[in-house]
Amino acid sequence: MNMSSDYQQALDYIYSFVDFSRTHQENLSPENFDLNRMVRFMEILRSPQNDFPTVHIAGSKGKGSVSSFCSTVLQTAGYKVGLYTSPHLKDFEERMQVDQIPIPRDILVEYVAEIKPAVASVPGLTTFEIMTGLAFLFFAREKVDIAVIEVGLGGRLDATNIITPELSVITSLYLDHVSILGDTLEKIAAEKGGIIKPGVPVISAPQEETALSILMDIAARNKSDLIQVEQEYPFEILTKTLDGQTFRLKHSGHAEEFQIPLLGDYQVINAVTAYAALVYLRTKGFVIEDSAMLTGFKDVDWPARFEVLRRQPPLIVDAAHNPASMGKLRETIDEYFPDLPLVLVFGISEDKQLDGMFQEILPRTSHLICTSADHPRAMDPEALLQRSGRDSRSSEAIPVVRDALEKAIEIAGNEKLVVVTGSIFVAASARIAWLEK
Repeated sequence: MNMSSDYQQALDYIYSFVDFSRTHQENLSPENFDLNRMVRFMEILRSPQNDFPTVHIAGSKGKGSVSSFCSTVLQTAGYKVGLYTSPHLKDFEERMQVDQIPIPRDILVEYVAEIKPAVASVPGLTTFEIMTGLAFLFFAREKVDIAVIEVGLGGRLDATNIITPELSVITSLYLDHVSILGDTLEKIAAEKGGIIKPGVPVISAPQEETALSILMDIAARNKSDLIQVEQEYPFEILTKTLDGQTFRLKHSGHAEEFQIPLLGDYQVINAVTAYAALVYLRTKGFVIEDSAMLTGFKDVDWPARFEVLRRQPPLIVDAAHNPASMGKLRETIDEYFPDLPLVLVFGISEDKQLDGMFQEILPRTSHLICTSADHPRAMDPEALLQRSGRDSRSSEAIPVVRDALEKAIEIAGNEKLVVVTGSIFVAASARIAWLEK
């Protein structure tokens, strides 16, 4: 067999197991998640997750961006860095990278064949648990100096939570995945805060008071220092353009200025959160010069997060998938394109807080196109359109993302702004379609 067929067979094997990110919401419940399976799986593989130091990152919004900031700076500082994130934008192997290079397909095929006996001996393993085990094995074999590990879902019972990291990081918390993690911010914080380990410090991005209180309680019980970004690293945004942002932060009596290419005030918060994590790593013996911070922040690349694919007329993709994210998206649109009418291409998964997202973005929208990515949980575009309450003069349903994007560009002409958002899968599909075009 050739490599393409071997690779596809490896992916088919991984996806043949239960995958709670691809099943309908009624099948998602806490009793389906059990760290004992993951522990046993890793023990059979000789616990590769213990062969390298880690930074563990959870949160409702920004955990991917913070992971990217941290890994880019660490690599710039000269370290060999593993990065585990999910989901992928185009190819599966993007989920596990070393020095920003995804796992080679032949290595992935080799490792999948190797782990099959271990998988067979642990009943009930899920697709995400197998993915996570593969990432740990890959990073151990590559002998990374450190790995940045992004939580998949929640934290307390996430497959990644078998690690004991150098540092835990919790980014901004909002209501999301409420049927799994809880329907209040306190419950969400308790689940995300489940990554806090005894004696391991935790960095917290700015939080609502109710969420912060829960995190403080968990940290106190674990005798873990809680570092609050807004208190330890006060910052101000200096400039904003479509080329990026500059900001100044203060720490230990002096101020530093940084430039990042990512847009939106929340990305500055993510950068400062990453800065706090990197400063802590210095105390653990990692040599991270100020120049590595400056260069790493400037060079970070994290696609589909208010990513401007075309400036004139503007075309933007953004993976806003809950009401809080959609509110931040609307604020950023208003800041950079206050006078442009919005043509919105929108698709979302069935389990999301749709009404809250519509409340945030529809008042700003002149024309709505509902669509869906090729994903089992994708909401039907016609049902989505009906929920919007829009009439046929200002809305329509186009099932295929590529077609929806083309129609949006046609409607916008040279006078309007096109934004594709909702599910990460919709944003990714639009991005691929545009770049291929």
